[in-house]
Amino acid sequence: MNDNPVLFQTFEWNLPSDQNHYRRLLLALPSIHSLGITALWLPPACKAGNSTGNGYDVYDLYDLGEFDQRGSRATKWGPKEDLVALTEKAKELGLHLYFDAVLNHRCGGDGKGVVTAVEVDAKDRRKDLSEPREIESWLRFDFAGRDGMYSAVKYDWRQFNATDWDDRSHKHGIFKIVDEGKGWAEDVSDECGNGDYLLLNNLDYTNEDLREDVKNWGVWVTEHIGLSGFRLDALQHISHSFSKDWMRHVQQNIDRKLFFIGEYWTGDVDMLDAFLERSSPDLFLYDAPLLYNLGRMSWSKNPDFRTIFERTLVAKRPNNAVTLVMNHDTQKGQVMDTQISPAFTSLAYALILLRQDGYPCVFYGDLYGISAPHPASPTCGGKLADLILARKLYAYGEQDDYFLSPNCVGWVRKGTMKSDGQKAAAMAVVMSWVSDDHKQYSLERPGWVRRLSDKLGLGQATGHQFQRKMSVGREHSGEVWTDVLGNSKHKVTIAHDGSASFPCPRNCVAAYVSERAAGRDRFPVHFQSDIHSN
Repeated sequence: MNDNPVLFQTFEWNLPSDQNHYRRLLLALPSIHSLGITALWLPPACKAGNSTGNGYDVYDLYDLGEFDQRGSRATKWGPKEDLVALTEKAKELGLHLYFDAVLNHRCGGDGKGVVTAVEVDAKDRRKDLSEPREIESWLRFDFAGRDGMYSAVKYDWRQFNATDWDDRSHKHGIFKIVDEGKGWAEDVSDECGNGDYLLLNNLDYTNEDLREDVKNWGVWVTEHIGLSGFRLDALQHISHSFSKDWMRHVQQNIDRKLFFIGEYWTGDVDMLDAFLERSSPDLFLYDAPLLYNLGRMSWSKNPDFRTIFERTLVAKRPNNAVTLVMNHDTQKGQVMDTQISPAFTSLAYALILLRQDGYPCVFYGDLYGISAPHPASPTCGGKLADLILARKLYAYGEQDDYFLSPNCVGWVRKGTMKSDGQKAAAMAVVMSWVSDDHKQYSLERPGWVRRLSDKLGLGQATGHQFQRKMSVGREHSGEVWTDVLGNSKHKVTIAHDGSASFPCPRNCVAAYVSERAAGRDRFPVHFQSDIHSN
């Protein structure tokens, strides 16, 4: 893995369905690569159930925008030729490519079939709500537009164990197919009693034809577009034995080390830990507990930085944690909508980008903004690009933490030799966060600030500034350090013992390096965040 790797999620949920997204990304690749992005999380690139689908409503794994199926040749993101052009440019720049693999279900069947099924309780899928009866559902997948290219396998009811629609009664529900050997997978999460079913037409991985076809697809798509790995969607809803077998099969048939990230979405770190204990030691999971901690901290009336990493995956298993601030499922209006106060977002990104543990993932919507119906501008006051570059240039070496008070914390990265043989400069990060109640007192009664900070444990506060005394090392004695983010205008001189007090504006983050540090002249970053102007 690269020095200080950064994963970039290349999409958000509400992007326009104009089939030009791959082209826009292609033009943006040089700029995001120069910031320090090292890997791309591609959108679900397989043909969806309709031409505007994001790909999580997957119809055909083997159609990457090549065949006229489901009302369009291209996917929402673009035709296959544009995908290939994007991947070729990414590889030219040395960027890794992770494919978003949706292996849990299918959508958009080509024909109906009659099956025997029982309706089950949506809140507890172990409970039947009806006697077995015949239903009619869209469980035939012919893939006629592809006409057997890449795979001759077609699907019918035998490849599924549940569906969400009975065409006979025109009723939505969860209908579990009744047949010998069929049932819910047992090695899934216990969500809703049994977590096998998520949505649409649920795949049954006890079917050998299905298992082999999906395993073969993993090898095919890796070789076909030169992937470095996968993001596995809805992992907690897929048979664990199959997902392990699938990853093992793909890796064994590819001559380079692959990277796997699983989406097992829960705020319970013990569940993530238990899942990883049964999985490959190389599997990464998203740190949903940390994301929830960041959200709670941003809105809390009594925020406490000292607890921000409690019961998180990055604290428990730093070598298996992908850290993030937002994604397509947690953005506003989505199923796991988890809002972080806009003023806190830059602090949240500093906590994942500028520290030593975890593999940080930057969200497209935070770097480029989000489209309607919930439009939003790029976050972090437009300084997310600066934070990414600060990671690339300065977030190296040993880390000394100064998490000494609830509202003002800091840490020092000591610098080290990078893989290119260059010495990375040291960096000191300080941030402060207080609730609106604290803000009111500190602004209206400046004379009380010292007593208030002592009472609340805010750290050292002067006027509207906070500061944290930290040691960066005697070798930096006499150096003048400044904030690369530009949030603090102070020049800090390092004392003979290697220490200094680093100031930070209230509810803000500052990242100090020597004025003479290599790359210091690259700040502020003039990043083109209007990707649609391309």
